[in-house]
Amino acid sequence: MVAKKVPDKFVLGSQYFIHFGVMGIYLPFFNLYCYHLDFSGYQIGMLSALRSMALILFPLLWGGLADRFQLRKPIYILCMILSTAVWTLYLLTTRYEAMLAITFLYAVFRAPVISFLEAFTMDILAGEKKSYGRIRVWGSVSFILTVVVVGKVIDHYALKFILYLILTGSILQGVLAFKLPDLKPAKNSSFFTGIRLLLNQQVVVFLCCGLLMLVSHGTYYGFFSIHLESLGYDKMFIGITWAVAVIAEILVMVSSGRILKILSLKNVLFYSFMAAVIRWLALFLFRSPVAILLTQVLHALSYGTFHIASILYIDRLAPADAKTVGQAVNNSITYGLGMMAGFLLNGYLYEQLGSYALFGISGLIALAGGVAVRGLRLPEPGPESG
Repeated sequence: MVAKKVPDKFVLGSQYFIHFGVMGIYLPFFNLYCYHLDFSGYQIGMLSALRSMALILFPLLWGGLADRFQLRKPIYILCMILSTAVWTLYLLTTRYEAMLAITFLYAVFRAPVISFLEAFTMDILAGEKKSYGRIRVWGSVSFILTVVVVGKVIDHYALKFILYLILTGSILQGVLAFKLPDLKPAKNSSFFTGIRLLLNQQVVVFLCCGLLMLVSHGTYYGFFSIHLESLGYDKMFIGITWAVAVIAEILVMVSSGRILKILSLKNVLFYSFMAAVIRWLALFLFRSPVAILLTQVLHALSYGTFHIASILYIDRLAPADAKTVGQAVNNSITYGLGMMAGFLLNGYLYEQLGSYALFGISGLIALAGGVAVRGLRLPEPGPESG
């Protein structure tokens, strides 16, 4: 009897579910773990920036190899295996210098995972790309479950427990990656296709705007949990705040198809920037639990709609034989260079100004991005292609 093939969309959903479950542990709690190891704000910023630096080069390099030799699935699986193996080294040391080296090596192999996954999704959805949010939402569901549960667990256990949880999730994601379809483009591409893509005027303008958005998120991803703990909130509340943000993100992703029928990608990007301005300036001005939770609702726009629009935007601009490279370029410049700059800036200024001032600066950076989207007349990409 022949076993039934697992549906491709189910496999994609499981990859997003596990990937963002791991992120739901990593983003809120890894920097907090480092903080409890008595690392300084500068050292925490350096660790975060190093991860982002790897996001600049390695997704583009791995993506170029995948498209050139039509090896997207084998390279994806290889990166999953090697990044998981490197992660185990965190269990052996708490020295800053050693953790710096482990962080870089881990990021070399982990960095391309999400851009590969986005490329898989765009290919499988084909003419249904506006329904991307319905696949991606499983990552958000996982993130919210993880941050709430892990926040409660580590209130009773040592923070080091998160290292074992991330290791377990990474192993599971690697095993399930073998079920992904091995789709191949009609012709080969190369690393230099990605370089040429970067020189396209539409892409350059879009990436500059996206970079500013991610720079503005540096305070949030690097110091939000530390900011809340310094205000006296416990880890359970910290987990809840991250969960509220992702609930809002889930709602907007489920509705992404309807939103994109009403608004153009360019307008979605602009409104996302304006939501980020309000969010960061509110965290600069207020410290009550109600105000903090309300700012997290804006994550639906400052991250949710921005992310959906950016994935679809770069997919439309990338040629058919360079879809992996296209997503890698987007991740390299925005989530790589943008986050690295945001982490370095915040790591440097945290000791001098404190977290409140950093959120104020983030609001101004997001405002600059919104002005750029409107003022630079960001072009609308061509129609969705199958």
